Amino acid sequence: MATLLHRLGLASVRHRILVTVAWLVALVAVGVGAGTLSGATANTFSIPGQESTTALALMKERFGEASAGASVQVVMAAPAGQRITDPANAAEVARIVAVLGELPGAVGASNPLDPKAPAVSRDQVAAYSSVRYPVQPSEVTDEQREAVTAALEQARSGGLTVEARGEALSNPADIGGASEILGVVVALIVLALTYRSLVAAGMNLLTAIVGVAIGAAGLVTLTGFTELQSTTPILAVMLGLAVGIDYALFIVTRFRHELRRGLSVEAAAAMAVGTAGAAVVTAGLTVVIALAGLSVVGIPFLSEMGIAAAATIVIAVLVAITLVPAILGFIGVRALPRRLRDIPPPPVAAYSGAAPAGAASSAAASSGISDGRGFIRGWANLVTRHSWLSLIVAVAALAVVAVPFFSMKTTLAQRAAEGTTQARAQAIIDSRFGPGVSSPLLVLIDGPASVPSASEVQKRLAEMLPEGTLVLPPQPNQDGSAALITIIPATGPEDDRTVDLVHQIRDSVAGDRDADIYVTGNTAVSIDVSQKLNDALPVYLALVVGLAFVLLVLVFRSLLVPVVGVLGFLLTIGAAFGATVAVFQWGWAADAVNAGSTGPILSLAPIIIVGILFGLAMDYQVFLVSRMHEAHAHGAPPREAIVTGFRQAAPVVIAAATIMFAVFAAFVPEGNDTIKPIAFALAVGIAFDAFIVRMIAVPAALALLGRSAWWLPAWLRRLPELDVEGAALERHPPSADPLPSHSEPVVTSA
Repeated sequence: MATLLHRLGLASVRHRILVTVAWLVALVAVGVGAGTLSGATANTFSIPGQESTTALALMKERFGEASAGASVQVVMAAPAGQRITDPANAAEVARIVAVLGELPGAVGASNPLDPKAPAVSRDQVAAYSSVRYPVQPSEVTDEQREAVTAALEQARSGGLTVEARGEALSNPADIGGASEILGVVVALIVLALTYRSLVAAGMNLLTAIVGVAIGAAGLVTLTGFTELQSTTPILAVMLGLAVGIDYALFIVTRFRHELRRGLSVEAAAAMAVGTAGAAVVTAGLTVVIALAGLSVVGIPFLSEMGIAAAATIVIAVLVAITLVPAILGFIGVRALPRRLRDIPPPPVAAYSGAAPAGAASSAAASSGISDGRGFIRGWANLVTRHSWLSLIVAVAALAVVAVPFFSMKTTLAQRAAEGTTQARAQAIIDSRFGPGVSSPLLVLIDGPASVPSASEVQKRLAEMLPEGTLVLPPQPNQDGSAALITIIPATGPEDDRTVDLVHQIRDSVAGDRDADIYVTGNTAVSIDVSQKLNDALPVYLALVVGLAFVLLVLVFRSLLVPVVGVLGFLLTIGAAFGATVAVFQWGWAADAVNAGSTGPILSLAPIIIVGILFGLAMDYQVFLVSRMHEAHAHGAPPREAIVTGFRQAAPVVIAAATIMFAVFAAFVPEGNDTIKPIAFALAVGIAFDAFIVRMIAVPAALALLGRSAWWLPAWLRRLPELDVEGAALERHPPSADPLPSHSEPVVTSA
């Protein structure tokens, strides 16, 4: 692999104009496609084949599009000491309902004071009108949402408290914003401090932006041909930007190192791609495996997210191994800090993929990246000399943070952010009507005998369901081929008793043979999706960990190093989930991160977090341990190999983790409510993994294992070897001139 990548890097830098133009053409093409072919995105999640989802499709056929379309509940409460049914208030309610019925896009608004279908609280203080739309929430336009907001403002002038809630009011996730720009600025500052060269920092960031722009624009273009979740493009942008910056960082760092060794610009760029580029490809492959593995779960919207994000990673890798060396060919020695351009390099007789064992010359130092005046080497010595203590402290710290994980609850229903009209409306409904009113269950009876069957089902449910559960009379459709029974639980959609109620209803109607009976509604869909995701998570985790384990065995020619890496990831994921539950479910420090609302974690978040964090954790494992393996392969004793590799790779890994943390954290304060907990978990997960697991636990564990860390059974030594350290380039030096060219001076002496 190293040899093939060296050739690719050499071809890219020699034909840099062609390569750069090709990428720019691709960027313009997908940009035009995004601007002309884009379509709407979806905000709803469902799983084909589930009972609740099947019933929603049948409801559209039997009762019309509006039955399963978006809705808004407009809640009206009378002033203190009055009733909503008082004549003056009743007249105001009628006026508000008339305005709501004329809202753009709406097909009607119910009158809560209609004696045939009242929607008034028992204390006569509040009532609510349901505004129905014949489309899915994602198809409700911004103008239609603004019309609802304007109607609410007008309605409040009559003296009533008027608030609204409902899925039709939720906005799709947006790409970009002030906080995301701040993340990019932080990344630029870290790159500038790392390189001590604005040219190199700007080039690194620019290539990453090109890659993520192509990926994001491609996804936006794709929305014109298929329905994508609204979170898919923003998730791809968040991940693609983070890894794009990091992958370019590793290659540019190696390029600067090779320049300082005396190679020409072309040879240095080719060597960087052949060595660091091999690690980039391997690391990218682990991320792609983790993301594409989401498709085996059998949940379409997760498969879509995983494949879209994986495609963005592939683009980031291709940019790193083609566009980055091409741009390096343009900037040449300006990638080095100014003070290093005039220092003559040491004489080089032949290429060596790593510093000789025992030689403390660090890649970080020779490439112009500060290692903290010996702090990194001192840290590595401290961790490896006190390996037992270091390992115990690291594991204990992460275990404590992981404790809240065991209390994690998931749901598909999202809570409205505090202070919004949705939150105020929900509070009125919960206090005046009960928490189950906003999340009713629907029992669909379908078939020729649906009407008589519905009456029997309604009586049976009314007799056997828990006290406080309201079973409303069945509502048949126009031709009598189906009927709906509405059940209002006494508990909210996130309560375990509501989950038990859904199963109880299904068990009670399972034996009915006169008609097909389904339990559906938003609450039932949420329960079904959450159950499916929870069941799929262990299977998915076993699959991606198994595949990545095999890949790491091929990379490191060891069994125990991959085991250490995987166990470290389990610590990372536990601590990341623990911190996320503490903030977004328990509400600890929620205001500090602008969490908006607290409660159960979104059902799809855990499996997405696992997939992304696993891939990124293995990135750092590959980049850090490959330098240790490189030193060990050159004959260094085990502990010295750990210290040497750590000193060479740690400064770059620290910079990469800091950048990735900044990019993910930038999506938390002002991000979409779906993205916030995911971005938070990824940010803290990266911090835990890079700074505790990879910087403390992994070197300590490898020091304890000694030579056995690199042990591989004889029967496995016939496996193919993935050369991520450039050993093949060392054994067979490339024909490209490794020394400075007379026509292309790279380093000039003072």
